[in-house]
Amino acid sequence: MAKKQKSILTKESLGFLKTYLNNPAPTGFEKEGQRLWLNYLKPYIDDSFVDPYGSAVGIINPEAAFKVVIEAHADEISWFVNYISAEGLIYVIRNGGSDQAIAPSKRVNIHTEKGIVKAVFGWPAIHTRLRSGDGKEPQPKVDNIFLDCGARSRKEVEELGIHVGCVVTFDDMFEELNYDYYICRAMDNRIGGFMIAEVARLLKENKQRLPFGLYIVNAVQEEVGLRGAEMIAKRIKPNVAIITDVTHDTTTPMINKNIEGEIRCGNGPSITYGPAVHNILRDIIINTAKKEKIPYQLHAVSRSTGTDTDAFAYSNDGTPSALISIPLRYMHTTVEMIKKDDVENTIRLIYQALLNITPKTNFQYL
Repeated sequence: MAKKQKSILTKESLGFLKTYLNNPAPTGFEKEGQRLWLNYLKPYIDDSFVDPYGSAVGIINPEAAFKVVIEAHADEISWFVNYISAEGLIYVIRNGGSDQAIAPSKRVNIHTEKGIVKAVFGWPAIHTRLRSGDGKEPQPKVDNIFLDCGARSRKEVEELGIHVGCVVTFDDMFEELNYDYYICRAMDNRIGGFMIAEVARLLKENKQRLPFGLYIVNAVQEEVGLRGAEMIAKRIKPNVAIITDVTHDTTTPMINKNIEGEIRCGNGPSITYGPAVHNILRDIIINTAKKEKIPYQLHAVSRSTGTDTDAFAYSNDGTPSALISIPLRYMHTTVEMIKKDDVENTIRLIYQALLNITPKTNFQYL
């Protein structure tokens, strides 16, 4: 049996991870999470900036002409208050890919100018639900789920500071589960922001001198169409981009492996094949994993990756881009689950891949 590698995660970095995951950062409202992330990153970088919509960037070697990006996205799915009934019940719409099926009976935080207001997604008891003519039970839908904050009139709701447009997040927090699993809402993709920050930490602590400018990017608004990545890619104009995000562990029930492929938590980061993924950069990453004996998995997409990789790849007349994903169970729920070993191996793979890129690396097909 191969000897288990010493952990690269420190007590301080794990403390940051918990704080960072527990802090809400819904799409369009990532400010506080970005502040936490930049404060953690600053000892390991030479410069930083934040763009007008909140994408945060740390830079190593900012004067270098050749630019390499490592990127994650900072936002999490959430809800918007959309309508307050006369009886004081609050109806919502999605902010990102929020799943109405998991909402009933969940506790939430409504973010107002007066502070957090606690509420719940109410749902009638099983023996009281009105059934349709065919006898089927009603299912949660965006137009029938609602929040109850204890108020009994629209006026009482508004007195708490709640209004149309207030953002709503689940209040589930970070926990460690058996067999080195971490669970939390917003692993997608706060874990990516953590991993790229750890790459910067390791470069600093190991005194690695890169022959290019490294831009560590935590982009906003991925969950509503890769918008932050679109903006920041145009601003940085990188020569190369390595994106990290989550991908589905497809070994749990009700997932079609014929469509989604087979990816398993604990088997290492997933490296993607697809039109937006640059073949030469992807092969550098795969060869790095082989050389460094880092476990990895392969995944294929028929069109877009559905991640910020697409925004970078098709920006600025084309940017060689690749996607390294960490396997995750139960995406877009409050119990997103990842394996500690996968976190460490993804950090190692990004770190080592950077050491195999230079301004002279040939990314031309012909």
